Amino acid sequence: MKRPNYLKGLRVLLAVLFFVPILLFFLDFTNKIPVEVHRLLHAQLLPAVMAGMFGIVAILLIATLLFGRIYCSALCPAGVFQDIINRIFCIGKKKKKGVRRFKYRKPANWLRYVLLAATVVTALFGFSGLCLLLDPYSNFGRIAANLFRPAVMWGNNVLADWLMTMDNYTLFHVTISTVSIAGVVAAMTALVVFIVMVVFRGRLFCNTLCPVGALLSLVSRYSFFRISFDKEACTHCGNCEHTCKAEAIDAKALTVDTSRCVDCFNCVSSCAKGGLQYRFNPPFKKANEVSTESSLKMEQPAANSRRTFLATGATIAATLPVVSAIAESAGQGKGKGNGHGAGKNRKQWPPITPPGSLNLERFKDKCTGCHICVVKCPSQVLRPAGMEYGFDYLLKPRMAYISSYCNYECTVCSEVCPVGAITPITMEEKKSLQVGIATFFINRCIVKTEGTDCGACSEHCPTQAVHMVPYEGTLTIPQVNPDLCVGCGGCESICPVRPMRAIIVKANTEHQHIVLPEEEEVKNVEVDDFGF
Repeated sequence: MKRPNYLKGLRVLLAVLFFVPILLFFLDFTNKIPVEVHRLLHAQLLPAVMAGMFGIVAILLIATLLFGRIYCSALCPAGVFQDIINRIFCIGKKKKKGVRRFKYRKPANWLRYVLLAATVVTALFGFSGLCLLLDPYSNFGRIAANLFRPAVMWGNNVLADWLMTMDNYTLFHVTISTVSIAGVVAAMTALVVFIVMVVFRGRLFCNTLCPVGALLSLVSRYSFFRISFDKEACTHCGNCEHTCKAEAIDAKALTVDTSRCVDCFNCVSSCAKGGLQYRFNPPFKKANEVSTESSLKMEQPAANSRRTFLATGATIAATLPVVSAIAESAGQGKGKGNGHGAGKNRKQWPPITPPGSLNLERFKDKCTGCHICVVKCPSQVLRPAGMEYGFDYLLKPRMAYISSYCNYECTVCSEVCPVGAITPITMEEKKSLQVGIATFFINRCIVKTEGTDCGACSEHCPTQAVHMVPYEGTLTIPQVNPDLCVGCGGCESICPVRPMRAIIVKANTEHQHIVLPEEEEVKNVEVDDFGF
């Protein structure tokens, strides 16, 4: 018989308060949820470190020192998501009597701390690849943005069709346009890794591959409040060990490895006699915990199979997105146009990074590819990159003026970015920020090739950087003033020429500021299918 566990109830409540708003923030394709919800993302440990929010980092570390790894069970969306997976996949097993899902295993300290050290060192040297692959928040973000959100949008379209048959137009069709092959494969890989590890080994990801879990484990092993055995009340039934998804409880030795315990309190509620309690325990007390010295002695020959499994899983997680992105890049290289030309020309131009990212190198160093900016962009011009810009830009967002442009008065991406890769900018700063410069290819323009009027690019330029000049007879042709261009893509997105557009924005690897004329009246841009 289980005992009432109020601590578990509080943990679940806290998890719901964090997880549900974050999930809905990713899924919201109508932009009805307030942008202020993005503040919950700043409570994520690795993004807080990347953004230099050391006050938040200090609070999380102090909370871990006091109460243990409650962050992993309540604040981390990837951790809560793993608990949901565990709940879904253990329903059938719970109905079978005698099934014991988990058992105590020695910690893979060598693996998790090497990965932690490698993540820290590479990040210090400006390579965010390991942060991108291993950060729990970013992996959850990619799952939510590339799998769950499209599924919700597809469900909306199905329901809208059904309602329209009854002359009910409450819902409307939405276009799923921000998903890339690389993003989907990366999300699928993360989802499969989570499911496989949770089903077979519970919180294995958190205690082996996750750098956040490894960092917190260094603190939680000395936490003031921890789960420990009451040896007089314990009946040695083993229920606690078999319900511990962190595989941190050794029921025979009556020890709890607090470096791996995520404070889910499942073990406490499973003990009918009160043999396990969450209580104040002074640090360095060795009676009821695995000592640091013994837990570090983990590389036994018997663990070879486990290390092989983990190495294989890590390799899959690292390579599958790359393979898919190469395939996507190959497809783009055949000239299936996004307006930037064939593969040869495309590779010569760097990606256009979002306003507020300051410069290309800084953005590559800091962005972890969580894709929150992609899903919150009202114009849907941000798309996850494949391998077309190289491995160091894999899964990071780029500006793609395929069917829309960067709104002249929008700063949403700079507001929601939790890692500081896109710095906050004001509306006035955005209007004069030059992320790229439009480049005109006269030999592609229909004014020259077909001898007909157009002017769509000029009509949709908010700064009048693109203007029409006399050409032949009564015809006029576009001309670009680079001193006024902000690289918003209004001209490129509306250009009717296919497959390679006649006007294309070339990226500024270092963002610049322009000076707008004082009398300049900015036009309200309203893009139609074509401008003529």
